[in-house]
Amino acid sequence: MTETHHEPLVSFRNVQKSYDGETLVVKDLNLDIYPGEFLSLLGPSGSGKTTCLMMLAGFEFPTGGEIVLDGQSLNHVPPHKRNIGMVFQNYALFPHLTVEKNLDYPLKVRKLPSQERQQRIAQALEMVQMGAFGKRYPAQLSGGQQQRIALARALVFNPKLVLMDEPLGALDKQLREHMQLELKALHRSLGITFVYVTHDQSEALTMSDRVAVFEQGIIQQVSTVDTLYESPCNAFVSGFVGDCNKFNGTVVTTNDTHCTVSLGNHATLSGLNIEGLSQGAPCVVAIRPERLRLVDAASQNAIAAVTLDKVYFGDHIRLRCQAADEPSVFIKLALDESAMAGTLEKGTPVFLQAEPHHIRVFSP
Repeated sequence: MTETHHEPLVSFRNVQKSYDGETLVVKDLNLDIYPGEFLSLLGPSGSGKTTCLMMLAGFEFPTGGEIVLDGQSLNHVPPHKRNIGMVFQNYALFPHLTVEKNLDYPLKVRKLPSQERQQRIAQALEMVQMGAFGKRYPAQLSGGQQQRIALARALVFNPKLVLMDEPLGALDKQLREHMQLELKALHRSLGITFVYVTHDQSEALTMSDRVAVFEQGIIQQVSTVDTLYESPCNAFVSGFVGDCNKFNGTVVTTNDTHCTVSLGNHATLSGLNIEGLSQGAPCVVAIRPERLRLVDAASQNAIAAVTLDKVYFGDHIRLRCQAADEPSVFIKLALDESAMAGTLEKGTPVFLQAEPHHIRVFSP
């Protein structure tokens, strides 16, 4: 992502969307998208992320507010006049047209001369490493090849930005992970703004410069991927982005940035008071599994538990434990730490500890 751009390419200003005139699918959305960045819209089904993408593409229009592209309001601009490329989950290639003619279609619509169209088609196919497939039909291509052609068609007319609606969802795991890296490399080489919708948090973290996390039509947090993972702003984001252990408790004491929480099972933890909760407030304590470690005896910021089972993941071992009056607790152990876990039988008492700066306390 280029850091020299300060003016947004796209701005959502107080945007709302309702399909029935009563229920808001998108509520008072404010979001800036900057030139050259890879922004992912991440959230569960029904959270409003795809609706935002469709409004930006022009397939839906806002009920309220305004969407601005490069200083121009898009509220009444039809899709074909927005200079935006779109890649759909099902690729939406014309089955009766060859690959070349699929790419030619958006150029014909824009009334480009024949020779320029041929040059652009060749360049776009080379860009996605599909130069030898121009005469084939979509049915003669694999899913990964169709995905590349759909991307080439979105790029062929030099759009200001490219929108992608879960374009890797139909691919198998290995190909999907390979295409994630290819898309990121292509984005880096082209410098075009990508806006990408996904419900897969690992996909968003792999590819994005920034991620906007949606829930119930509201953006909960917009941050770089490392900030999103390490410093979630609320309990929803902490649980949706990455694995997270959560415990219910009550705030006992507070100071400037930290607070002490009673978990109700005689455990007391000190952590970061993210939302400024006051003494006596109910709370949720969030701890990443890799931030917990096994300690030999009861100590400060430790939870007593018993082991339930362990699973080998190749690069780490995941140990599942049970704390009194709490849901299961997961702890990730690197392979060089796994010797200790190897001796633990089911039902072995253990103590799980985390440093206060790795513990986050949120409103429930």
